[in-house]
Amino acid sequence: MNLIEYPDQEMMMIDLANQLAGDLNTALMNQDVVSFAVPGGTTPGPVFDVLCAADLEWSRVRVMLTDERWVPETSDRSNTALLRKRLLVERAAAAGYLPLYGDAPHPEDQLAALGRAIEPVLPLSVVLLGMGTDMHTASLFPGADRLADAMAADAPVLMAMRAPGAPEPRITLTAPVLHNAVARHIVITGTEKRKALDRARHMNDPLQAPVSAILNGSTIHWAE
Repeated sequence: MNLIEYPDQEMMMIDLANQLAGDLNTALMNQDVVSFAVPGGTTPGPVFDVLCAADLEWSRVRVMLTDERWVPETSDRSNTALLRKRLLVERAAAAGYLPLYGDAPHPEDQLAALGRAIEPVLPLSVVLLGMGTDMHTASLFPGADRLADAMAADAPVLMAMRAPGAPEPRITLTAPVLHNAVARHIVITGTEKRKALDRARHMNDPLQAPVSAILNGSTIHWAE
């Protein structure tokens, strides 16, 4: 694990966007089509604001979320809506998008079809992840109903996940898919998440600290 500490968040977001662009460019030199998985939420928004203007062959990039709430894009809880506003614009508007939502009442109804669309671009070329103070990443939450299955070495590409306190089901890339990414970055902010990271580094139980399963080989970006 490589930990980079920044003096402020603004500098971190700019530097991280540049590193992601560099990783994507390296991947594009070696592959016809590359894959880029990113988180939702508010933290990565400033990264997207910079990255969307990067001079890359975005038409050869396939963007996807690391996880999504099972809600349509019209919902204010949709991570896809955030991507369309802040990442899939400017030059990055030319990228292809692989959704983690389908028009069905339950995620299990669409898992197979959504997974088949992702399989051709695996392993992931570049992945950006976040982490919560509970040490979750993507929708791999401690206490989630199928966490053990999603952490297993033989887990499928995607799994539906239901977690305590979550108002709707989630769909998430599983731990082996995230772990096998060629380049992997985790962005965190604030003292509470830094403390959670330190706890996760010393815990031996990925069911209690799911992020611990993907720390090895990751670059962690942190700013107060």
